Amino acid sequence: MDNNNWIKQLLMLGVGTTSLVAEKLREVSDELVKDGKMNSDQAKVFVDNMMQQLKIDPTTFEAQLQRQIRNVMQDLGVPRQSEMDELRGRIDRLERQIRDLENKMWR
Repeated sequence: MDNNNWIKQLLMLGVGTTSLVAEKLREVSDELVKDGKMNSDQAKVFVDNMMQQLKIDPTTFEAQLQRQIRNVMQDLGVPRQSEMDELRGRIDRLERQIRDLENKMWR
């Protein structure tokens, strides 16, 4: 499984979601201006403030992304690296036991 592909897909999903939210905020603000509930300057400030609140702190972005990736992979049934390492260790031990048994049979 290509982990980079998963990361790219999740990043694109985040970018797409952010773009959609920004578009919807602009639509709402345009509607408020059209209805006379806000002037265009207020609408711009409204959209800017909302977008600012939606921004993610870069220091926590990576941790949040990793958590989301872990959740998606867990939901898909993809084993964690520690589980894979444990299984590799068990396979190595079983192979060693088989070799030992084969060696005993040939003596």
